[in-house]
Order: sequence, then structure tokens, then C-alpha cells
Amino acid sequence: MKKLWGGRFESELDEFAAGFNSSISFDYKLYKQDILGSIAHAKMLGKQDIIPKEDSEKIVLGLEEILAEIEHGKVEFSPDNEDIHMNIEKLLIEKIGETGKKLHTGRSRNDQVALDTRMWLKDEISEICISLKTLMKAIVEIAENNLDTIMPSYTHLQKAQPTTLAHYIMAYFEMFKRDLLRFEDCLERVDYMPLGAGALCSTTYPLDREYVKELLGFSEITDNSMDTVSDRDYILEFLFAGSTCQMHLSRFSEEIILWSTNEFGMVKISDGFSTGSSIMPQKKNADIAELVRGKSGRVYGNLISLLTTMKGLPLAYNKDMQEDKEPMFDTAATIKTSITVFAKMLRTLEFDKQKMFDSAGKGFTNATDLADYLVKKGLEFRNAHEVSGKVVLHCEKNNLAILDLNLYTLKGFSPLFEEDVFEEVSLQTCVSKRLVYGGPSKKSVMQHIERARKYLV
Repeated sequence: MKKLWGGRFESELDEFAAGFNSSISFDYKLYKQDILGSIAHAKMLGKQDIIPKEDSEKIVLGLEEILAEIEHGKVEFSPDNEDIHMNIEKLLIEKIGETGKKLHTGRSRNDQVALDTRMWLKDEISEICISLKTLMKAIVEIAENNLDTIMPSYTHLQKAQPTTLAHYIMAYFEMFKRDLLRFEDCLERVDYMPLGAGALCSTTYPLDREYVKELLGFSEITDNSMDTVSDRDYILEFLFAGSTCQMHLSRFSEEIILWSTNEFGMVKISDGFSTGSSIMPQKKNADIAELVRGKSGRVYGNLISLLTTMKGLPLAYNKDMQEDKEPMFDTAATIKTSITVFAKMLRTLEFDKQKMFDSAGKGFTNATDLADYLVKKGLEFRNAHEVSGKVVLHCEKNNLAILDLNLYTLKGFSPLFEEDVFEEVSLQTCVSKRLVYGGPSKKSVMQHIERARKYLV
């Protein structure tokens, strides 16, 4: 089969090499963007009298018909035509004849693929941002319902200080907020119209790039034709933002997996988001959370894959860059499904508030407050820290909690202890007196939730 680019070739491409060279098996996903970009290009060619206006109109009509046929499942792409660009052009020529051959005037597949991927990413990033906001709303709702749900917080996976579930879970709101900002920021770099760069050195035709930019809804046009066709930073930036987002989902999944174990027992995952064992009848596994956690590996791999592909490429376009699409497609699909299923699972969680409270009472989570109590009584913090540490050691040796001690025992460690110490180091006080904005007190978390609500509007 003669290629549209085959004029200077005397023989056909090797059959196996042709299959290796073809990308239609995955870049068919760009059909809509390719056609819409071609429609804008054809309109511009007619407007600029580069081709007759009647030819421009004929091309546009043909492309619109092809788009409708594809979306109704009436088109089968051919690997013989290599990629989505050549498939669409071939279909156009078959539909409207020789006029279809004028479409590619003033254009290269190099700037064409840059256009398609940018248009595709704009749509995908917008969808991801919507999904993230849905997840963030679910987090806020859980926080609003758990302002008084006391639980332990951890450092080094060791119990640290008492907090509330609202405060704890709103930490993930902030992570996903940063993800949302990263995707929105990435969108600014994606939103540059590349068509007109040609193969690498533009063209002698009087193209109106601003007109095409307006037709396609881009904010800016690219400034250097060589950079335009060799740039994949916008995809790399998307893959990085996606990797960070998937990492946050993985961390949250790990929390839920741990909390749902018999050892923690702080949360129950609904049957709709759990699976069983083929051999152990009692098992209820957090497989959905585990899959979300596990998919971070493939998303990281996509980023590393393209970074490695791009690291040694000279200007301008190289065929290596065909390897950009599969990582981009896979990351977008993985992130969207992970966010969606995670948000749905999150809304079904049942938190055992009593178990959380009891767990916060173990592990000396109020030891810092015991030290702070002594500081307020006049003792230097470092000395207060030492006294509190000795109290903890005594409790550990005698299998006691700090609140199990009586005042007489506490005075043996410091005469500064008074009867009010028991109220000061109660779990409720430990949380409620942390009034610094950003802390776990009810007032602070309510302020955080209010800001979050305004952000999501």
C-alpha cells in the first residue's frame, strides 16, 4: 500500500517494520481532537486564500461527516495508514476526492500531533479537576460530621498526640487541593496552540495562527517552531502532577487499610468496596484501597518512561516521541478511575468513634500536654520534658496511663502538679486548647472547613 509520504521511496516498508512503526492502535483516541484541529486548519486555509474557499468548505464538511461516522461506530482505522492523522486524511480523500489532499497544506504531522495531544490533555485535566473536587467535598462532609471524634495521631507510626478525625482527614483535603492547583497550573502550559510550526521551521504560507487559536479555544500560541514540535514538557508536567496525586491517594489508602485491620479496628469498609478470600471464609479484604495504592507504581513508571525517552533527544522532532502517548493515556485513565472509586468508597466508611477515642487514650498521647502544664506552672520546657518522660517511663513499667496516676504520685515527680492537672491533660482538653489556626481544636477545624467550602464553590 502506497504511503501518503512515499514519493521518494522506491520500495514498500518492511511488513514487520510497518507494524512496529504504526501507532494507530493507541493514538486513535485522538480522533476527535485531530478532526477538530483539521477543521480549524482548513477554515484558516480558506480564509487566507491559501486554498479556494469552496475547497475549504468541502474539506470541513467532509471532516464533520467523518467525525459523525466515527462516533457512530461506522469507521474502522487501518494500521496501514500508521497513525490517526494519516487515517483521517485517507478517509477524507476517499470521501471528497483530490480536494482532500489539500488539507495538509502548511502543516506537518509534527505540529499536528502537538496540537492533538494538547487539546486532549486540556479536556482530560478539566475532567480530573472535577473529579478531585468531588473527592474533596466528600472529605469535607466527613470532617463536618466528626469535629468531636477524638483519635490518635501518629509520627513514625507511633502514637503521638490526640487529634480529631476532622483534623486528620482535612490534612488529605490539603493534599488534594495542592493536586488540583498543580493540574490547573499545568493547564496553563498546555494551553498553547502549536499549529503553524510545521515540521520544525514553520512554512512559507501566510498562516493565521491567531485565527486558529481562537477557533480552537487556546489562550496563547507557541513562540518558537523548533521548540513547539520537540516540546513534551506539558505532558511530563501532567505525568508529574498525576504521580503526586496518585501518591496522595496511595497514602490515604494505606491509612484506611491500616485502620480497617483488627489491630486498629477504627473503620469498617462497606461490602461494596471489599472482597473475600477464595480459601479463608472470614476474610474481608480492602482490595479497592489496595488497588488504588498499587496503581501508584504504574503512574510513576509512566513519568520515568517519558523522562527517560526525552533525556537525550536533540532538536527537533524525533520518532522516539511517539512514546509519549501511551504513558499519557494510561496515567489519565488511572488517575480518573482511582479518584472516582476512592471517593465512592470514602463515603461508605463507618468510623468506630469509641474505638478511636479509646485508642487515643493509649500510648501516652497526652505526654506533651503534661510537659506544657509544668511550663505554664513556671518550669523550663526542657526540664518539663524530662519530668514528663519520667512519668511515662513509670507508667510503662506499671502498665498504667497518665490519667491512672493520683496526685500524690505525680507530686513525686514535681511539686508543681496540682489537682487541675487531670483536667488539663484529658484528651478533650488536649484537643480543645490547641486553638492555633491549623490545629485540631473544633474552632480551628471549623475555620478550615469554612475556607475549604469557599474554595470548592
